[in-house]
Amino acid sequence: MTPAARLVVYPPDESGWRRVRWDGTSIGVAHRPSDIVVFLTAAGLENAEDLDLSDPALVEWRGEGPETWWAESPP
Repeated sequence: MTPAARLVVYPPDESGWRRVRWDGTSIGVAHRPSDIVVFLTAAGLENAEDLDLSDPALVEWRGEGPETWWAESPP
């Protein structure tokens, strides 16, 4: 069985925001990938800027991948 990803990014809402969880704890609501790095740094993860956010062993992108930040066309 594959271990669960430590970072979960939920589908974008109607405003383009995506909820983010690290190790089961909510750490913020991101509007772009760089927000995730800021949240992880604030949560105490060293070298968060070096993480590969496209690595499925680390990140579970729910709904859409890292290239999608709007549920529909932006307003």
